[in-house]
Amino acid sequence: MNDILLRSSVLTKKYKNYAAVNQVNLTIKRGDIYGFIGRNGAGKTTFLKMISGLAKQTSGNIELFGADCNKQKELFSRIGVLIEAPGLFPNMTAFENLKMKCISHGIQDDNYIHEIIELIGLKDVNKKKTKNYSLGMKQRLGIGMALIGDPDLLVLDEPINGLDPQGIVEVRDTIQRLNKERNMTIIISSHILEELSKIATRYGIIDKGVLLQELTCEELMERCSERIQITLTGVKEACTILEEKLGIKDYKVINPSTIYVFEHLDNPALINMTLCNNGVLVSSFHVANDDLETYFINLTGGVSHA
Repeated sequence: MNDILLRSSVLTKKYKNYAAVNQVNLTIKRGDIYGFIGRNGAGKTTFLKMISGLAKQTSGNIELFGADCNKQKELFSRIGVLIEAPGLFPNMTAFENLKMKCISHGIQDDNYIHEIIELIGLKDVNKKKTKNYSLGMKQRLGIGMALIGDPDLLVLDEPINGLDPQGIVEVRDTIQRLNKERNMTIIISSHILEELSKIATRYGIIDKGVLLQELTCEELMERCSERIQITLTGVKEACTILEEKLGIKDYKVINPSTIYVFEHLDNPALINMTLCNNGVLVSSFHVANDDLETYFINLTGGVSHA
């Protein structure tokens, strides 16, 4: 069975001459918690609206289960969406809010609603009106509303934005429970990178409408782990020297002028000296250890980047 649930191909959204999303090729696999990382205004919400069928792309394609969504609009019904604030009736309880949406979907089973309430952790406040809910409780109910109809993909846009620490934990636990208990595929956008790193299995990093990278949790942690970062000329020759002269196997070529070395961290001077003695010109050499936020800032051009 194809493990690709959703794929965008050169997906673009323009407003006059401004490209809010620019030729994005993004892949979501079944079972992913896909962390969609970007600054405010990077194009996250616009992209999520397009893949949810809430906005029309200027160009490009969206495929769901290998089928073209341009030709089969009904495919969008298999996506549950929480973008911006959840639309709730403040004088109704969680059950009543969910009941209203169930009616619109032709669902009459009250047990179905009770199962969602238990899943999102609102069973103990089921009789309280939503106007008296905390922001975190409202977000969890918004997720519950998005679950009606049993979607195959759940799209969450900044669901932890503005929450206090307790609210963040509650929403995070709800997302993890959905992924584990229902094997639900989730794409969640955020600029709160520390929180995303606690739940995401794969990442996409977007900046100025352009998808800069897609990588797994393991790949991201590797790039953020402690390493010797070497900028040099002659990457091919340098790799040969690292392996044959120093016996180093745990390294990664990042680009044509950069190598990360993940071993012999206690003796970087030996590596530098060996490379130089064998004719490799080293222009910079240092031990680095980035957190996720630093990695993101460096990738997108620094703090002053706009």
